[in-house]
Amino acid sequence: MDFHVSLQGRRHLSGDIYRQLRAAIVAGRVRPGDLLPPTRHLADRLNVARMTVTVAYDRLAAEGFVVSRVGAGTYVSNDVGSDRSAAAPKRHGVLQPRAVWNSFEVTTAFDRPAEFDFRTGPPDAALFPHRAWRRLLGRATRALEAAGGSYQDPAGLPQLRAAIANHVTISRGVNASADDVIVTNGAQQALDLIARVLLAPGEAIAVEEPGYQIPCRLFRSLGARVVAVAVDDQGLVVDALTRRVRAVYVTPSHQYPLGVAMSLRRRQALLAWAERTGSAIVEDDYDSEFRFTGRPLEALQSLDVAGRVIYVGSFSKTLMPALRVGFIVSPPSLHPALRRAKFVSDWHTSGLVQSALAQFIETGGYARHLRRVNSRYRERHALITGILSQDFADHFELVPSSTGLHVTALATRMSPRQLEAVQARAAERGVAVQVLSTFCAAKPPRAGIVLGYGAIDVTGITEGLRRLRRCCPD
Repeated sequence: MDFHVSLQGRRHLSGDIYRQLRAAIVAGRVRPGDLLPPTRHLADRLNVARMTVTVAYDRLAAEGFVVSRVGAGTYVSNDVGSDRSAAAPKRHGVLQPRAVWNSFEVTTAFDRPAEFDFRTGPPDAALFPHRAWRRLLGRATRALEAAGGSYQDPAGLPQLRAAIANHVTISRGVNASADDVIVTNGAQQALDLIARVLLAPGEAIAVEEPGYQIPCRLFRSLGARVVAVAVDDQGLVVDALTRRVRAVYVTPSHQYPLGVAMSLRRRQALLAWAERTGSAIVEDDYDSEFRFTGRPLEALQSLDVAGRVIYVGSFSKTLMPALRVGFIVSPPSLHPALRRAKFVSDWHTSGLVQSALAQFIETGGYARHLRRVNSRYRERHALITGILSQDFADHFELVPSSTGLHVTALATRMSPRQLEAVQARAAERGVAVQVLSTFCAAKPPRAGIVLGYGAIDVTGITEGLRRLRRCCPD
């Protein structure tokens, strides 16, 4: 094991080596059983006499911190106690973060699996094409090896950008070419890049209420003001928007979390507002690949003729969140700035994953995967909405929705606080659900439940909802 020993400006070389090695052992940076560097090797690296290191090792051995084994080397003693933190207290430091970073917690919800998991977010990991993906990764690894494995274009692998543009043009009616696409680490980074490019500190961005709270925290962390705008059964209430916002963040195809689709009239009004005020529209099309009834609903971006809409997509719902691949389709006027923002953020998304995904889309594997999983989710959607309409009719009114991986039901008899009690009782019975109040920034919050079905199969839905019904008051 090599570890850092500093002798710059030191006078008592052997003693300083001894003290630094001892401190590393006491602090736990070097663990019982770890092999120390040979005395000759460490002496050469430190440019000191071998005897200087030998004396330090002898002192450690005399105190029981290390043991020497003939022909094997010098090891940290197994007798060194495990409770060594008291001898080396951690330095907390005097530096403090900006206040915004103390205002929320990083979610740990998915660290604890639930027996009946109705939380929104994760798709069914069992439906991911693991075998095909392993083959694609093997090919991608060989291709990167042949190409030298150097840094890549911040905008993304040209092959993947072209594949994404072709896919969203066909499946979502998006007006896109490969030049319009920026590949990102999930939709979250896409929103971060857009906000960095568009919003100066103090400028305002409008968001949906109720809505996705993580982007709100992101925008605030960048110094933007977040303005909540109400949502009704036709989507964002455009008449509530003001001229004092630089951009608006919306989920028009499947509003998160209510699940409503923005009406055509409301979409046209939003585009007209953006043109009138010189504002931008950020369209998050996070799970609209899954549609179960009715005619396909095209993206808001497909109606944009002025270049006001920035389209954000993700593969987290259709494939797997752990891949961390999303993308931006932007107007040409923003291409250079977004590419630069991606470069200073993390240079580029993993070339290995990009290459494998490009192959998956180009060979038709992605389209076949979507057809297969769509039929599974359609079955779950029908089951969950049927049970909610029949067995929960005295407590909830289902919000009509035919898209995505979650449904929402508004409470007719219970308050948000009562629903939180139902949520807690359900958790004790192994059922994880979300209440609508957690998606609300305004007070008083709306009362309802949000049920995802991406991570739970048909059998689990039936039993999980049966347990949830028992948690509701009679």
